[in-house]
Amino acid sequence: MPERTFFLLAGNPGARRFHGPDPLLREAIAAAGVPRPRVAYVGAASGDNRAFFLLIGGMLKRAGAGEVTLAPLCGKRGGLRRALPTLEQADIVFVSGGDVEEGMGVLQRTGALPHLVRLHHAGKPFIGISAGSIMLARQWVRWRDAQDDATAELFSCLGFAPVLCDTHGEGDEWTELKALLSLCPAGTTGYGIVSGSALVVRGRGTPAARGGEVHVFRRRASGVVRLKDLMPGA
Repeated sequence: MPERTFFLLAGNPGARRFHGPDPLLREAIAAAGVPRPRVAYVGAASGDNRAFFLLIGGMLKRAGAGEVTLAPLCGKRGGLRRALPTLEQADIVFVSGGDVEEGMGVLQRTGALPHLVRLHHAGKPFIGISAGSIMLARQWVRWRDAQDDATAELFSCLGFAPVLCDTHGEGDEWTELKALLSLCPAGTTGYGIVSGSALVVRGRGTPAARGGEVHVFRRRASGVVRLKDLMPGA
């Protein structure tokens, strides 16, 4: 399979809305190489939240997308039968934010997971934002008991982008990303995508930052340490 490029964005919900197109979304959409591409919106991580879909859909259109269509997987009106035609016909699949574990659970319960894998291997571009970025990466962390750190465990995500990452964690010094890395072998690297920034992953090369810094951490034998940040243009 040829090398692929993934745009893993961390949205910035607290910022003033763009008067024009979001430059990170614009770059991600342009990378697909299709004028006004059709976008399939996967909202599994937010229960197909309608308000969120309308907000993000508008941003995608301002950034160069053509038709943006919900691929409904949640609720009584959702399911693979309704979602699959939208996914198949789209030029880009956009995986939106919410809760990572819930989003992956929806993909598994509905049977959508193997179809997304098939579309990925067929060359369809995928873009993620917030929890959707984490879902496109390799793994994430959960706790069987939220009050007991010893119950932390890894679970698999889509694994299309060959990285480990977190989004929006700068406020708590990347607690969840550090917990994730602490369960990984020494030498494993993780990326903290700061709100309003993006991580661009091309094949298995070194990822690049867009829009702002990306914090880099590595699992050492002695614990998780912070390395030099990735900066845009570096």
